[in-house]
Amino acid sequence: MKIRRWSAGVLAASLLVPGLTACQSDGTPSTAEPAASGSAATSAIPSDAKEALLASTKEISEGNFSFTINGGELNGAGKVHMPTKSAEMSLVSGDPASADLSMEMHLVFIDTDTWVRLQFGGSMATAMPEQTTSGKYQHLDRTKIKGIDQLEFDFTDVDPAGSEALTKAITEVRKTGEGMYAGTLDLTKAADSDLLDANVVKALAGQASAVPFTAKLDAQGRLVELGVDVPAAGDTPAQNLVVTYADYGATTAVQKPPADQVVEAPNEVYELFK
Repeated sequence: MKIRRWSAGVLAASLLVPGLTACQSDGTPSTAEPAASGSAATSAIPSDAKEALLASTKEISEGNFSFTINGGELNGAGKVHMPTKSAEMSLVSGDPASADLSMEMHLVFIDTDTWVRLQFGGSMATAMPEQTTSGKYQHLDRTKIKGIDQLEFDFTDVDPAGSEALTKAITEVRKTGEGMYAGTLDLTKAADSDLLDANVVKALAGQASAVPFTAKLDAQGRLVELGVDVPAAGDTPAQNLVVTYADYGATTAVQKPPADQVVEAPNEVYELFK
């Protein structure tokens, strides 16, 4: 499930509609603080600021958490539940009241099965292929989505934002309060993070080597918030990209969509994402 790369052009390319603006996600609820029942780290938080942040992402790989991602073209929220090999995410792009085209998208991943529900708004919503606008969940043929990052979920790499790659790209960091950190990142060394748009990083040129960030850890040293202040680059305005993690060890299994709300995806759905 690739978030930043998805936002770079699915809707705009499909209808040649540039400049979709983001709105707040109303997807799966989440908070910036982990549930009290989440598992605790077994060791103390490192006193060295960089070591503390490097260690803070380790529990994400366990695959039992909820998350939000906000600040770019797409905003989203969801959860991962590795015990049942399931995950889901809701995404929102555009404001129906002001954008030519807006979209709400809900993805459900359970083992090798994937479902997607698409809902469009705005003045150009009627231009979308009728087969994609049923309002029902569309079951996807896994052989047809192979290589389409936006419709796949890799259960061996469950972090939707790639926060581990970002912490490894830290060039300077200082502790600013209890569990609070700030510093700079070299975004050219964080190519594996899906929070970033590779084209924006390239357009930043020399600025990409010292981009400000902030981070917040919980009492167990787990990452609960990471913000990256990306400067304006080319036609892309400055962005404050923020990912939050919560409910460590306390999420629940994702459920299949109701059978009466499911249809098999037509070819038009696959073409929309190619």
